[in-house]
Amino acid sequence: MINWVKSHHPRKQRKAYFNAPLHKRQKFVTAPLSKELQRQYGVKRLPVRKGDTVLIVRGDFKGIKGKVIKVDLNRVRIYVEGATIKKPNGEVVYYPIHPSKVVIVDLDLSDARRKELIERKRKMREEFLKKLQEAKQKAREVIVIGGGEEKK
Repeated sequence: MINWVKSHHPRKQRKAYFNAPLHKRQKFVTAPLSKELQRQYGVKRLPVRKGDTVLIVRGDFKGIKGKVIKVDLNRVRIYVEGATIKKPNGEVVYYPIHPSKVVIVDLDLSDARRKELIERKRKMREEFLKKLQEAKQKAREVIVIGGGEEKK
């Protein structure tokens, strides 16, 4: 569900998705990180950026690992080195791939803002997991009702 739209109606969700401005479309190009990067940074997914190295895990180009050449926010597609097709006139062009069909295997951390984003997301995840543990612990505690003991 698109979080800035209040309605739950599918028609309105689709309209919001297809008419979203570019600064909100940045969230749509999010891809999962590899297991090693998830452990290293404490984050499960990030928006794909030009310069990241990705592994294509679905479709005709499955198994191809390459750098992201371009991120097209209008089409919500990325272009990866090695994922090319030959047009009838002989021209070789990059094939557009949806970001959900790739796994990020190497991050481009040349931007300080991206490092801040990763750190912020890591802290939020740690706080969430901590609250989840506390809630589980409370659920295990014995609740005393009317002098008798009952386990929840």
